[in-house]
This record gives sequence, structure tokens and C-alpha cells, in this order.
Amino acid sequence: MSADEAALKACDERTSLSVAASYQAENGFITTVGPAESEKAAYAFLPQTPTESTDAHLVEFAEAMRTVAQALRQVAEGKAAAQAEAAEWKRKYELEKAVKAHKHHSVIKGCSNCVKDKLEHLASKLTLETASADQTGCCGDHGICSRQILQDQSPGPNQKLDDKTVGRKAPFRLSWGCNEDKNGQHKHDFVSFEKGDITTAERSNKQILLKWESPPQTVLFVTKPNSNAVHALCSEMVRWLKEHNNMNIFVEPRVSKELLIEDSYFNFIQTWANDQEMKTLHTKVDLIVTLGGDGTVLWAASLFRGPVPPVVAFSLGSLGFMTPFPSEKYRECLDNVLKRPFTITLRSRLQCHVIRDAAKDEIVTEEPIIVLNEVTIDRGMSSYLTYLECYCDSSFVTCVQGDGLIISTTSGSTAYSLAAGGSMVHPQVPGILFTPICPHSLSFRPLILPEYVTLRVQVPLNSRGQAWASFDGKGRIQLGPGDALICSVSPWPVPTACLMDSTTDFLRSIHEGLHWNLRKSQSLDGPA
Repeated sequence: MSADEAALKACDERTSLSVAASYQAENGFITTVGPAESEKAAYAFLPQTPTESTDAHLVEFAEAMRTVAQALRQVAEGKAAAQAEAAEWKRKYELEKAVKAHKHHSVIKGCSNCVKDKLEHLASKLTLETASADQTGCCGDHGICSRQILQDQSPGPNQKLDDKTVGRKAPFRLSWGCNEDKNGQHKHDFVSFEKGDITTAERSNKQILLKWESPPQTVLFVTKPNSNAVHALCSEMVRWLKEHNNMNIFVEPRVSKELLIEDSYFNFIQTWANDQEMKTLHTKVDLIVTLGGDGTVLWAASLFRGPVPPVVAFSLGSLGFMTPFPSEKYRECLDNVLKRPFTITLRSRLQCHVIRDAAKDEIVTEEPIIVLNEVTIDRGMSSYLTYLECYCDSSFVTCVQGDGLIISTTSGSTAYSLAAGGSMVHPQVPGILFTPICPHSLSFRPLILPEYVTLRVQVPLNSRGQAWASFDGKGRIQLGPGDALICSVSPWPVPTACLMDSTTDFLRSIHEGLHWNLRKSQSLDGPA
């Protein structure tokens, strides 16, 4: 055997041992040989190669060993980094689990001062550790973030506001509240599934509190037209808000002209010039003030097809199911709304699409028609009965033969649906009312369907007449044979401020507005 062959055989043996050791270390069999030793071994055998030999394959083999050693080091470093990251995530998970365990313990058995301090320490520690990852997340904890309701076009942290913009919208936070408890302490629903039984351990009353995170800056006034009393009150309230709170004031174009004709003092008020500007109102307005009755609230809601700012409705109309605030105490009421947390009612709306038989896959309305009270399908001027086929999602409901059909929100349950025999429903109840109008049947009773369904009302091809659809009492559309109306709950409710709370305001409105169950009391001098 020559000297070159002996050297090559020695190199092969050392390489085999080094690679085997590295392979065993990577597979968990040997932990004493690391990437540093492997690289050191690779460099150690290089000086032992015969310098006399100029064989090309030995040079290539030396370079390959250097590459192998570097690769082994990178793999080991990556594995170590992954293990460190996994340990960090495990520590965060255990910390978060401990926080939840302390919260659960405080809800079930009460929380002592020391437990509260420990919980706050753990929560603050967890918040500090995850702050960088949650900078773009929701700002609320067990609440409803204002950005999810109104500020879908609010500028980000790195964006600059346009100089023409009124100002940054005032953010707020919504939370589930309790009766006579507006200090931020609120209950939650707890459901038990122990031993296969479903029980509710604690139930929230679902009062929703709105708390401004920064003072509101812009108010929109929507007023009842052709009323001298409303115009005078609007002028007074605008002056007061500007002088005492330095608020930015938006009004309708009609009201803007009336105020400017009255006095040049009102040259600070702002309005919109076209529909395109009106569509961006929700990005500028923090609060809506309505002066009128329920019809004024309906008109104010119709100005916003998407997000709707909170509405403070002052009663200046004939009926006030949605207008709880007395106009004579507007200073006190507005101070409470602008400076303190207040209860709101989230009134759901319906979004409707009309589909023609001539183009079954084409929606006639480019944008959905949004209603706060109800959609009515009636026979119009026709002397024939209305004949309608009704579907709930993919299920057939019934055929309506009568004067028509009302599809109503729970807020609209005290309007046309009530007159047609429908039930009065609390506005916070999630549902859709299905009420027939003078049905030619003794067994056709109104229904209340869950809010997540989609209703489809179609005029059959064999119908003798046509039908007419109206939306909150206006915008009538003719429906011919084969045409259909699609209705579902809109994702954008109308948040209306409460004078007391949602339930108290609702009961007061049906007592005062309808004199509900008012009768003479039974005599007490009957037989013993």
C-alpha cells in the first residue's frame, strides 16, 4: 500500500467517525458530541493529510467537510432557538392559565385583597409581555370595541389625518352592565356542562354601557321638519353646545339654510352637499341628537347605511317608543351623555334585496335597503288577495293569502306589526317578527324567528295580482309574479341612548304611549 492510499484510508475512517457521531447526536443517542466538536474534528484532520499529495479529490473532500461542519452548527443553533422559543410560549401559556384560574376563583368564591393584587400583577405582567404583539388588536377586555362598530375607516397609528377632516372620532368602549351598576363591574354568562347536563350558573341582564375613552367632539342634529318649536329648540341647543362644550356641529342642508337665514352667528355649522359626502358621515360624527318623534329617529337611521353613531333622542313628537329624553331637561341629559357612562339599546335593522324574475341572479338594488322598523308586502290597489310564498333559509314556511305580510324588527314590534296583531317584543331580544296582515285563515298566527335566519318572500308565477313592498313606510317597490324579496338582519345596529336602562325605558313607553293594560281597579268591598 502506497503512502497516498494509507492517508486516504485514514481520512475516510476519521470522516466516518465524525459523521456517525454527529448523526447520533442529532437523533438523541449521544449528547456529548456537539457541532463545535464536529467542526473541530473536521479541521483537526486536515493538517494530517499528506502535503506531498496534490490529488484533486482530497481538496474537494476537505471543502465538503467544512460545509458539513457549518451545516451541523447551523442545525444545532436553529434547534436551540426553537427550544428556547417553545419554552417561552409554554411559560406564557402557563401564566395566562394562572390568570384565568384566578379569575374563575374570584367569580365563584369571591376575591380577597391579596388574590386581587396577585391577579393584577399576573395580568399586568402578561400584558407587558404581549404588548408588542397586540398593538393592532382590540382595545377592550370582555367588551365591545368601538372600532368594530363605528371606526371601520379610522386612521391607523402611522396614518396622517386629512386637514379637511373634522377631527379624530372619539373612541368608546361598550361593556355588559348590571342593574344600577355603571362603574364598569359587570357580569358574564357561565354555562355548566357537568355530567351531560346543561345549566346556566349565572345570567347577565345584558344592559350595555357606553363609556367614552376621549371626549366626543362632533354632534349631528336631525330635526322634525315644519315645526317652529323644534326649530327654536335646535337653535338653542346648538348655541349651548358650541359655547359651553366647543363642539363641532353638523346639521342637515335644510336646517343649515334655516339657521343661517335666522342669524349669521351660525356660520360655524357644517353640512353635506351630496350623497357621497353623506356616506362618510359616520367617520366624522361622534353623536346624533334627534328632535322629534320616532319618525325622526327612523330618518336619522336611514342616513347611515353602515355604522351608526350613538343616538340621543329627545321627545317632541306624538309617540315616543324610541325617544326617552325630555326636551326641557336637555342640558342635564346631554351632560350625562357627554361626560359619564350611559346605557344604550342596540336596535337591530333589516337589510333587504329585491330580485326580479327576469334576472334571477341579479339584484335590482345596488345597495341593500336598510330598515329599522319593518318591511311590508301588501296588495296595493289590487282587489285580489296577496299570494306570497315564504321561505326561512332553505325551509318552506307557508303561503300567505290575505292583505299582506309584515317582516319586522323587535324595535318595530310596537308599530305596524302591533296593529296587525303581533306581539310587543323588548328591543334587545334578538329576533325577526313574521306577522300576517288580515290573513284569510283562522289558524295563521304571528311568528318570532331567530335573528340569524334569512327570509325569502316570493310572488308565485300563478299569482292573480301583484304585490307592493314598502320599507319603513316609504320607498314602495312593485313586485310582479316571480319576483322575490330577501330579508336578513343587518350587521350595523342603531345604538340609542337610554334615559334609565333598556327595560325601564321600554316599559315606560308602552305604559305612557299605549296605556298598556290600564283598567279600573277591582273594588275591595266585595264579599268576605
